[in-house]
Amino acid sequence: MGKKRRLSSPQIIILGFGAAILLGAVLLMLPFATRDGLGAPLSDALFTATSAVCVTGLVVRDTATYWSGFGQGVLLLLIQVGGMGVVTFAVVIASAAGQRISLKQRGLMQDAISAPQIGGILRFTGFIVTLTAVFELTGAALLSLVFCREFGLWRGLWYGLFHGVSAFCNAGFDLMGVRAPYSSLTGFAARPAVNLIVMALIILGGIGFMTWSDLKTNRLRFRRYRMQTKVVLVTSGLLLVLPAVYFYFFEFAGLEPGERFWGSLFQSVTARTAGFNTVDFNVLSEGGIGIMIILMLTGGAPGSTAGGMKVTTLAVMVSTAFAIFRRREETHFFGRRVEEETVRSAMAILTLYLTLFFFGGLIISRAEGLPLLTCLFETASAVGTVGVTLGITPQLGQLSRCVLILLMYCGRVGALTLVFAALSEGRGSAARLPREKLIVG
Repeated sequence: MGKKRRLSSPQIIILGFGAAILLGAVLLMLPFATRDGLGAPLSDALFTATSAVCVTGLVVRDTATYWSGFGQGVLLLLIQVGGMGVVTFAVVIASAAGQRISLKQRGLMQDAISAPQIGGILRFTGFIVTLTAVFELTGAALLSLVFCREFGLWRGLWYGLFHGVSAFCNAGFDLMGVRAPYSSLTGFAARPAVNLIVMALIILGGIGFMTWSDLKTNRLRFRRYRMQTKVVLVTSGLLLVLPAVYFYFFEFAGLEPGERFWGSLFQSVTARTAGFNTVDFNVLSEGGIGIMIILMLTGGAPGSTAGGMKVTTLAVMVSTAFAIFRRREETHFFGRRVEEETVRSAMAILTLYLTLFFFGGLIISRAEGLPLLTCLFETASAVGTVGVTLGITPQLGQLSRCVLILLMYCGRVGALTLVFAALSEGRGSAARLPREKLIVG
């Protein structure tokens, strides 16, 4: 009798996210999940559950006006599970129940949160839970101070909690449809408090838990940070400041100075996987849409609540290009070499994301008869798990919805994870093929 084949870590991760999505869809189809008491159709429930678990924020139904309090609660739970990671959430529940975490489960945890080593993984998981609770509850409390004045005590508290969790998890789901459907945070465009709190939560969740662990250990001593922490902080900083400057001078000239400043900065922050918006993206020029697409595809840091191909992937590719320009053999940052395997992985990730993004946009464009750039904006938002839109999501047909569901799923679990899960683990061969020169460029 043959040996029983065990699931690999990538397979367990993608099955875990799939199970969470299906369970969420079933809950959203219950009659009391919607305000009309009829329950959501399968297509709407599946799309919304995928968007919530994959912390994207694309919706086909307005969250505030379509879903009941129960439905909104389900969405909040799905966002929390997706933001922390299905595996992390499961391990936390198992630990709280007093179950012993095996070595295999610890290895799975390491793969799920991109931890550098398996040692101390449970302690690191506890750090993730604590940090998440502190940031989300603090953000919720601060937002409640604003929302209670706007919507009353109980609704204000609920709105504060919902948006605090959604912002830290980079989900982009909002309840501001009570003012105008699909309006997101446009009603708070010139409100510094809301802008600052939401942007802070997005950034705190998007730079990654390993970065926070390094900051906790070494405080403000930049030289003592790990190379990854330095790359994440520097690259993230550049991707926040440079696009904001562009938006301020070239995109939002028609806004009042204060609203223009906050709008430029907020859109630069939210484009890297958060999904909220304080301005109408339909006013963007093609150049502005192109920059938004680049930011959406890039995303946040590894091991964070953000999606995308990650800032470290972009940094490695840019550094590799400069190394080639200067005729250097190895990619490096801050006096440290980057492993060749990391460079190859970055190239593979970039190729996968660009392929999914482009062909997804092409399919939607052909199916819906919409401009390709508009559809590429939508697919970049989906595969980057961002959630911003040019307003076409609710009108899309079933084929286009299926494309976006697949892209959101790939973007959250990771394109390489899906490839590793699909391909059987073969043994490497010691033999090498003959080498021959190929001219490129």
